[in-house]
Amino acid sequence: MAKTNTAEKITYAEAVAEIEDILAKMNDDELDIDQLGAYVERATTLIALCKDKLLKAQKQVEKVMKQEEA
Repeated sequence: MAKTNTAEKITYAEAVAEIEDILAKMNDDELDIDQLGAYVERATTLIALCKDKLLKAQKQVEKVMKQEEA
């Protein structure tokens, strides 16, 4: 599991790849109970990061579309 601080400087694609890796480990029973909590917490952080990036992109697209309509 990658260790990064709260102010993540990773791309959307990197975050999705890490989430997929965590899910694969969970599905393959590669994690013991002691690791599970940390991985779930990391996945939750990454999901929030992705959601934030998507919302920012949506706002940016909407702004550009409004400018094009004017």
